Amino acid sequence: MNWFSLLFGSEGWGSLLLEGAVVTILLAVTTVPFGFGAGLALAVLKLSPNRVVRGLCEAFTTFFRGTPDLLSLFIVYYGLQALIDRVSKLIGLSSPIELNAFVAGVIALSVVAAAYSSEVWVSALKAVPKGQHEAAHSLGLDAKKTFLFILMPQLVRIALPGLGNIWMVLLKDTSLISTLAVIDLLRAASEASKNTTRPILFYSAAAAIYLVFSILSGVLQSRLERRANRGFA
Repeated sequence: MNWFSLLFGSEGWGSLLLEGAVVTILLAVTTVPFGFGAGLALAVLKLSPNRVVRGLCEAFTTFFRGTPDLLSLFIVYYGLQALIDRVSKLIGLSSPIELNAFVAGVIALSVVAAAYSSEVWVSALKAVPKGQHEAAHSLGLDAKKTFLFILMPQLVRIALPGLGNIWMVLLKDTSLISTLAVIDLLRAASEASKNTTRPILFYSAAAAIYLVFSILSGVLQSRLERRANRGFA
């Protein structure tokens, strides 16, 4: 069979690659709100006056930034599964609960994204002038409204370039979930390669799809940055 038939024929592997691409995007998009949200919370705690809280947050960040992402995935997957098994025994469940590999991937990548994005958020929090807090207080805004309506728009504007870079890394790191037998884009390309002995074709196709995702992400990031910087010289 020629390359076109292998990819787009009735018995081709194009549909599996497409399904894998959808799983890859779903994994990345699902991870973003958890990872970046946890990173923001972690950044706020890093600026806490409490030394113990700051120390624990720094230790968390140092560990997950200093270990390979694949190792973090294994720690989360097997660690959570062991915890679930122990809790199941304690409450007397007759059948074991299996941790979904996709959920484990989201949790693991969220933890890693939180560790990296917390540094971006810390820099953004420090970059907002203190006068903004004072101005909000003088207007009678409480802490919640000050954060949501005064600080958050400025934080997003400042943090967008750094968060965009983390998104690019996250998009590629989704391939790690293939080690848990989830049919993502890389796993789909691997399965097609094994069954057709045409690794160059399918890995090149996967690389092209990742490249398209990265280009589209770059375009979207540029538009978001232009929109966020409206009114700023």
